Amino acid sequence: MDYKFTALLIVMLTLLTLFAKPAYPRNDYLTNGTNSCRTGEVDVRIQTENRDNDYRHNSFTNNYDSNSDNDSLSVTYRHYIGTACTKQFRQVQQENMELKQQLELMKMCGRVNSNPSLAQNENFRLLVSKCTGVTPSSNRSRPENSGSLWDELKDEYKKENPGITLMGDKFLTLPVPTND
Repeated sequence: MDYKFTALLIVMLTLLTLFAKPAYPRNDYLTNGTNSCRTGEVDVRIQTENRDNDYRHNSFTNNYDSNSDNDSLSVTYRHYIGTACTKQFRQVQQENMELKQQLELMKMCGRVNSNPSLAQNENFRLLVSKCTGVTPSSNRSRPENSGSLWDELKDEYKKENPGITLMGDKFLTLPVPTND
């Protein structure tokens, strides 16, 4: 038997396991949710059909030829009944989009305003105009040299439970089994 395909699958799965990276979660605040708000749609269709039939199959004396063309134009309108696309829904979607933009600007404008070269670059004109007048808050509740809260909680848990092995912890030293 020829096992080339099986060997190829094994090689591909091995490469996938060696070079695949983990998927990390994203923090999508105010996600877009449903991006479309449709109440109906209009379709326009033009169709041409050419029918050429020759009915001389039984007898050569039969002279009947059927040459007919069929052209059609159709316009279809569909209205969705029970759609969620109301005026209130559109207002909430618009407000969420504006809030999302404002949160991003609040987060990033400190960097933009501290880099004067961006104001000279024409490609960043819109970004600089949006960040004009936005000053970073000096009230920082997080210390400068603090790490991740998750890492701090995990370190405390490891101190409380020294014999436990945690998955995905790069700095964890596993106990070496001894031959007693």
